[in-house]
Amino acid sequence: MAIGLFGVAAIWLSQDPRSSRRRWSPVLGLAAQPFWFYTTWRAHQYGIFALSFFYTFSWARGFVAHWVRRPV
Repeated sequence: MAIGLFGVAAIWLSQDPRSSRRRWSPVLGLAAQPFWFYTTWRAHQYGIFALSFFYTFSWARGFVAHWVRRPV
């Protein structure tokens, strides 16, 4: 349930025309990642488990862009 809630909200916000809302997309995407890791590991879906690292890296990149390196 958490994967669906956080994942869909992250994708939805990533397409929002307002940057003030769009910046929350990587936060929610990162919030979903622990659930992806746990679920895929428990289900022995090691390919998706490995892909989760790439998704985590991508969401972290967005987090840095929107929260750490704020434009002046």
